[in-house]
Amino acid sequence: MTHTVAALREELTAMAVADHQSSVHANSDDPVEQLAWRRLTARHGDRLNEIMDEYGWPTAELVGEEAARAAWLIAQHADRQLDVQRRALHLMQQAVSAGSASPRELAFLRDRTLVNEGRKQLYGTQIAGVKDGAPIPWPCEEPLRVDELRAEVGIEPFDEYVAKFSTT
Repeated sequence: MTHTVAALREELTAMAVADHQSSVHANSDDPVEQLAWRRLTARHGDRLNEIMDEYGWPTAELVGEEAARAAWLIAQHADRQLDVQRRALHLMQQAVSAGSASPRELAFLRDRTLVNEGRKQLYGTQIAGVKDGAPIPWPCEEPLRVDELRAEVGIEPFDEYVAKFSTT
């Protein structure tokens, strides 16, 4: 089992590195680059689904902090595999309740899944785009409570967060 977990740790970490290197193509004007990104995230989503079959949510206790974060990133980017995102969200929620996963990362995955379902997000973590140099977030369920909800899970205030996306 130890060897298997070590191999899983390496695999998840390598998947996150490949994701990071390819993510620049996610919104590329080149359809070939976009397709390569979609194929990579689909392959990773499929593999994460297999990992969840075998291990449940890959927590830091199981695979270490870096690989656990990699699993979250893979789920976060499985945008065309809502079943994988929903399953990861469910398993990650259980892990957060047990104190073995990050509430902050769960908040990002919850927002991402809600947006992908065509619903309003809770924490304001998902940005639809940038218009005239200013970031435009996807609609929020409770816009007046966003900073309060963000603080509860350890996310910086909304204005600080969106400033990172500003091009002005």
